[in-house]
Amino acid sequence: MTARADAPTLSLNEWAVLGVLVDGPRHGYDIAAELAPGTPIGDAWRLSRQLVYRALDRLTAIGYAEERRSEPGDAGPPRVVYGATRQGRAALRRWLTTPVDHLRDVRSGLLLKLLLHDRLGLDRTALLVAQREAFNPVFLRHAAPPDADDLVGMWRHHSAAAVEAFLAVLEPHTG
Repeated sequence: MTARADAPTLSLNEWAVLGVLVDGPRHGYDIAAELAPGTPIGDAWRLSRQLVYRALDRLTAIGYAEERRSEPGDAGPPRVVYGATRQGRAALRRWLTTPVDHLRDVRSGLLLKLLLHDRLGLDRTALLVAQREAFNPVFLRHAAPPDADDLVGMWRHHSAAAVEAFLAVLEPHTG
């Protein structure tokens, strides 16, 4: 699935924040807490409060998030509660079904997509099938181990094998 030509390009930070917002309106402090170490998403993709607020500013500017209301702060100024817009929800749905392009993106992009699928209660089967189809040529190209002195080839072989095994464990078994 290709991105629409008019769709803005988002960073993984922005996708993570949007994914949390799609789950329900929140203020930046709550979003940062949900993306902190020790949380399901934060253990894979963590963001500081500063980066959360930067992502919220960008998401609001492009129409993927909007201010919903203000709440009293705990000893400071009122907190702004943000929510995902219809356009933001649609963009996230498209992104969540699009496989990553490179093996090196599995640890970041694919893992974040899978965690957001789980958080939002979405079936990840279509993503896993699309990801395997996208990577099958890579798996075939790196199936045979290269000579031991080909360090880059050896890395690619083992990386491809690890990703292939990871996808196999996650894919639903048929039969």
